Amino acid sequence: MTNTELILNMLAEASTKDISQAVNPKDFEESKKVATQGGTIAGNARKELEEKTGKKVISELNAKEFLKNKKKLK
Repeated sequence: MTNTELILNMLAEASTKDISQAVNPKDFEESKKVATQGGTIAGNARKELEEKTGKKVISELNAKEFLKNKKKLK
């Protein structure tokens, strides 16, 4: 996961938390809608960044594989 991916993930989580606090969902279905809204905010940011840079934001980097390869190097 790249720094940009991590930042977008954090944006989705923070947006979801803020929306949830403002809306105060009463049940799972309402919470699910709030989570989708938070994810949409980050998704829109990702799409706009990709459009401006001409590069994909999502990488094939995987923390699990990174750690596995790091252990092999020791």
